[in-house]
Amino acid sequence: MARLLIVFGTTEGQTAKIAERIGARLQRRSHDVTLCRAEDAEDQTVASCDGIVAGGSLHMGRHQRALRRFVARHAARLRSVPSAFFSVSLAAASRTPEERRAAFEIAERLAASADWRPEPIASFAGALRYSRYGWLKGMLMRRIAAKEGGETDTRRDVEYTDWDEVNRFTDAFAARVERG
Repeated sequence: MARLLIVFGTTEGQTAKIAERIGARLQRRSHDVTLCRAEDAEDQTVASCDGIVAGGSLHMGRHQRALRRFVARHAARLRSVPSAFFSVSLAAASRTPEERRAAFEIAERLAASADWRPEPIASFAGALRYSRYGWLKGMLMRRIAAKEGGETDTRRDVEYTDWDEVNRFTDAFAARVERG
């Protein structure tokens, strides 16, 4: 049984939901899992874990500041234990391969900025959380969704996350931890 830390940045909650799913799946594999927001990660917890999964959502081409700070501050630890990284965005749900690739490249750049090579690394599709947007953001997101052929009914939220993909990512990380 490994002590695993899942650290995440979230804005509308989909990244937290994905992090919780990853944590539950790792617990079913008998690992001791601690889940926390990037801004709440304690140095002692980071130092005492056997593996780390970090994740954040992508907004305007960047991940949350707290997640970027976590990666910079704990780069040495991220490099010294099995680690994985996931990014969440609506771009990952795009019909355009270039948009999906660009989202993945942003995730790769965040890791590279700390000379960190997480394995695996993933870019998951997020969700349209119309219920959590203000009027202006809701209209902007509706316009983007319409351009992509997505849901434009602002009275309902839409989840694009591929949960099988999340499970494969989690299992790949768990296998790496379990190999030692």
